[in-house]
Amino acid sequence: MSDRKLKLGIIGYGTEGSMYGKFISEGMVENVEVTAVCDIDPEKLEIAKKVFPNAKFYECYKEMVDSGEVEGIVTCVPHYLHPEMAIYGLTHGVNVLNEKPAGVYTKQVKELNEVAKKSDKAYALFFNQRTNPLYRKLKKILDSGELGTIRRTNWIITTWWRPDAYYKQSDWRATWGGEGGGVLVNQAPHQLDLIQWMTGAPDRVYSSVQYGYQRDIVVDDQVHFLMEYDDGRTGVFVTGTNEIIGTDRLEIVCDGGKIVVDDSKKATIYRLKETENDLNARMTIDDVKMLFAGQMKFDDLFETEVIEENSVWGGQHCEVLRNFAAHILDGEELLANGAEGINGVRLANAVHLSSWLGKPVSVKDFDDDLYLKLLNEKIREEGKFEERK
Repeated sequence: MSDRKLKLGIIGYGTEGSMYGKFISEGMVENVEVTAVCDIDPEKLEIAKKVFPNAKFYECYKEMVDSGEVEGIVTCVPHYLHPEMAIYGLTHGVNVLNEKPAGVYTKQVKELNEVAKKSDKAYALFFNQRTNPLYRKLKKILDSGELGTIRRTNWIITTWWRPDAYYKQSDWRATWGGEGGGVLVNQAPHQLDLIQWMTGAPDRVYSSVQYGYQRDIVVDDQVHFLMEYDDGRTGVFVTGTNEIIGTDRLEIVCDGGKIVVDDSKKATIYRLKETENDLNARMTIDDVKMLFAGQMKFDDLFETEVIEENSVWGGQHCEVLRNFAAHILDGEELLANGAEGINGVRLANAVHLSSWLGKPVSVKDFDDDLYLKLLNEKIREEGKFEERK
């Protein structure tokens, strides 16, 4: 283990950037030191100077990257800027920890991934939910195959209530040209990443998306979509920002059991003593009669395990920062390789596109050009931002 710290530059000292700065300044990330901060707002730089009096400060991120003061950067800026800044960092000799999402549209992220392939610098994604010990244990169980093949996945995640005042705090929020979407690109990227990380990317999606349903915005604030896989399994994902009493419930049904996760803290794992296929094959008409009479002892068919994990607030973010530094300094494997960021972006794009076209959309053969064309139509209608390339 290296006895020195990674020299990190924070780009954007708003809500996220200042939070990461706080964690590092308080010694919660032992192998990182902040040597530079960049923000276009002088007031935010003044705040940062009080926390890091020995750091260098910049209003232009390119000047910070070129300064030689940093070995790595973390991008805490509006989503469209993530690929732009990451590409500049990687092509100018700096390691990059990109905030989620990796970008707004797939064409943009593909360009970034091509640059990352050719770079000898590290490129990581800030998918802090992958550090959640609960989800790490569940992925291990699913990867082992002990529950058999997956049949159905459902996730209802509506625990991020956002009033209109939230959207009005910045001109770029909840816009097509400034943010690139609503709940799918702002609140839900972690879950879009996790569901694919644990169960695999769907082959097609069919969505019902409501834009400005309960909020004075033009982007998505309530989303339902169906995931279809070529092997026959399905999934349903529900999210939105208008529920004060929100729900966070994930179900993964397999041939050999079931996983139920509540509030991302408690998982109940049901392990069938026989697979459902085997049980079905040996059922007789007498067994069916017992089933209809309510006499079948279902509790005898499975065993139950409960796993509970409570992540300390900020602990997940600190672990991503620590891991990023340890990868650069000591060769530790990245929690989330940046190349994987396209998966969540592609899924979110496909959900939008399905709702715009009113039909199922392929995820594995996603039409990058069509999505960008229709996104630019939305941007033109807003009349506030430049179109994207």
